[in-house]
Amino acid sequence: MRIRASRSVSLLAGVTLSAVGLAAVSGCGSQKAAVGGDTDVLADRARQVAAAWDGSAAAAAWRAGYYPMGEAIQLPRGGLRSQDDKQAYENQNFVLRGELPSTGPKDGQVTWAGGDSRTRPLMGADVSYKTLAGAHASGEPHLTVTGAKLGEMTMATSRGPATVPAWLFTLDGYATPLKQAAAVPSKLPPAPIKAARDIPGYPLNRLVRIAADGRSVAVVALHSVCDDGAKVDVLETRGSVVLSATVKDHRDGGTCTKRARMQQVTVKLARPVDDRALLDARTGQPVPYKGLRGISSPPSRS
Repeated sequence: MRIRASRSVSLLAGVTLSAVGLAAVSGCGSQKAAVGGDTDVLADRARQVAAAWDGSAAAAAWRAGYYPMGEAIQLPRGGLRSQDDKQAYENQNFVLRGELPSTGPKDGQVTWAGGDSRTRPLMGADVSYKTLAGAHASGEPHLTVTGAKLGEMTMATSRGPATVPAWLFTLDGYATPLKQAAAVPSKLPPAPIKAARDIPGYPLNRLVRIAADGRSVAVVALHSVCDDGAKVDVLETRGSVVLSATVKDHRDGGTCTKRARMQQVTVKLARPVDDRALLDARTGQPVPYKGLRGISSPPSRS
């Protein structure tokens, strides 16, 4: 088994979170242990996760399933034209001014390059619209949906680009539709290793993107106000990519559990991800893709 550690590159200081969220996943004591020289614990845990996944039934299910690893929504060609429209999209502030299809196929085909495909259940147009628009639309600005029809889109998955069924929503004022993937993702297989709750670091918050060449991944990691930022190390094997998140230069401080931050970190890989499982060392599970929608940078300080 070939395992390699690579450096992580910090890109962006993200938004602040409540202290409760940070304290719930790990206390400052765990971070002090990591900085105090106990980093071998993280490396050992990463090796254990890789060994448990490689060649397992979970890994086989991962390679065979449909797991989105990119945006399930594609904006109209050219993107949203105004700042108001962009704000409405980020706030999920949509208004329906037309009829949505009440019927449609229950299943559809997800197809990869080379012709391999999987049959997956499809979300109805009404369910798709509710996930797009959120619970309640209120005030201005908003985007107006005037109709929808079933079509296709291409999106990134754990097995590479795939053509998937999608609902094509017509937006007032736009010549091309907003597309949202309609195929329901496969259920994640049970992890072949239990989560570790007594090791340094925090669980990774989300996967943001995989580079077009597959040789780097961007994730969102947590850290506190008592350190110099998040750090993510990687262990690569033939069947998996295991990411271990911790922090740089932790310092003691009375406010350490009162504020938490998210930070986008890019991790360089020795070779493309391809169909290898992208795993969180702490949880032993695949890192969930969520993108950056809904995350905004903190206000700038004068």
